[in-house]
Amino acid sequence: MQLKTFERTSGIKSELTQIRRAGNIPAVIYAKGELAQHVVVDGAQFRALLRDVKKGCLSITKISLEGNNGIKEAVLKEIQYNPTTYDVSHLDFESLDPSRYINVKVPIQYVGIADCVGIKSGGGTLRQVIRSMRISCLPKNIPGEPLQIDIRELQVGQTKRLSDIVMPDGIKPLADLNEVAVVIAKG
Repeated sequence: MQLKTFERTSGIKSELTQIRRAGNIPAVIYAKGELAQHVVVDGAQFRALLRDVKKGCLSITKISLEGNNGIKEAVLKEIQYNPTTYDVSHLDFESLDPSRYINVKVPIQYVGIADCVGIKSGGGTLRQVIRSMRISCLPKNIPGEPLQIDIRELQVGQTKRLSDIVMPDGIKPLADLNEVAVVIAKG
């Protein structure tokens, strides 16, 4: 996914207001060991990108930021919204360095909900205790899909822990793997 960026001066309130009125979004690109780069992101392009991203996967989506200094790969670290209109008011990106580890939050997907024994015949309900997990990895190892836990065999009262997730190679979990991720509760 690619976004066009344009340079801007930092923090002048009147300039930020003009950027937002034009339908664009002020943003900052952070990179370890470098000064923050203040840019403007094309608002229409960003909204189109949001429509194309799988639900819950924005934090693991690699975005190519095309600007005056060439193309930088980055991940979105924070979105700020206007509290009354819920329009995007600011973006924070973290530039990806192929040789540096990065911490990202990966969504957890529960597989086999429709076939779950505890829900189907036991009358239980699915309770998702943890919806995402922080990991550390090199940019090339950022998962393109959510981490998965198969819950087909769970009975009412049974749980699955984060340790039940099959971790792809090159990923180090930053969470306690003994934490309960999902439980089939009595209905």
